[in-house]
Amino acid sequence: MQLRLEALDGHLGKGLAPLYVITSDEHLLALEAADRIRKTARAQGYTERDVLTVERSFKWGELLAANQALSLFGDKKLIELRIPTGKPGKDGSAALQSYAKDLSPDNLTLITLPKLDWQTAKSSWVTALQQSAVYIEIPNVERAHLPGWIGQRLSSQGQSVERQSLDFIADRVEGNLLAAHQEIQKLGLLYEPGKLSFEQVHDAVLNVARYDVFKLSEAMLGGDPARLARMLEGLKGEGEALPLVLWAVSEEIRTLLKLKTGMSQGRPLGALLKEYRIWGPRERMMEPALRRVSLGTLEAALQDAAQVDRMVKGLRAKRFAGDAWDAMLQLALKVAR
Repeated sequence: MQLRLEALDGHLGKGLAPLYVITSDEHLLALEAADRIRKTARAQGYTERDVLTVERSFKWGELLAANQALSLFGDKKLIELRIPTGKPGKDGSAALQSYAKDLSPDNLTLITLPKLDWQTAKSSWVTALQQSAVYIEIPNVERAHLPGWIGQRLSSQGQSVERQSLDFIADRVEGNLLAAHQEIQKLGLLYEPGKLSFEQVHDAVLNVARYDVFKLSEAMLGGDPARLARMLEGLKGEGEALPLVLWAVSEEIRTLLKLKTGMSQGRPLGALLKEYRIWGPRERMMEPALRRVSLGTLEAALQDAAQVDRMVKGLRAKRFAGDAWDAMLQLALKVAR
């Protein structure tokens, strides 16, 4: 049974299922969901707890043994299985399918996984878990939704702020949801419930953003030059390798150029997106970006990428002078504007 995170509290209020699966890359939200299940389990007599982590030396017989072993004190038992890689392997796949078919009535099992790629999500062991478990897939909180998420968290502790403050916090904690949670808690400790001023928020919130080179395309495709510049500056400050940044931007430019060329030949965008395996949030950003950027601009940008590559390698570039990071910004802005 698939269950949305928002419905978890209501579900737990009606009773516990024998098997839960949580899959997400948002560690804070996954941890909170698991804590709610653990708390409910303790309240209902699951006082013993076995924690198993799938590592290289892990033997899948340990899971089956934990399920079959009687509690030392005759209590009900919570079994937690953590699969950090999301890849149980051939033996693990067979063990999980067998486990899902033979759940012990005396145990409650909680399996935690990272976000699964589309191929793994269609595997037989995942299908077996989805059929037997309460399956909770927690999506990432995307940048566009982060201010709203922060506002909801502030509201839950009796505080509110203007949109300017929400955007300010989101900028400072981008890519780091745990840091956002900590900053929200800090505001709850520093100030009384009620409406907070921008000055109060500004004075309290630190810059704890974690910039991801692969999120650059989101700012570039979304036509957000300010965010793009901030992310590049952050990556530079964190010591990110410029060749990796250039590769990520250049690959996006090549993809846009392929799509734009195909459209100029009369091919529908939907077919091109499918051909180049573009889906999800990235797919939704492609059409506005393609409307904004001309074919000539993309061709020029690809030539500029080659010039930036020369600068990265310590060679003289024809189009750019000065710092390679500045040239990188100019290149990305060709698409973002």
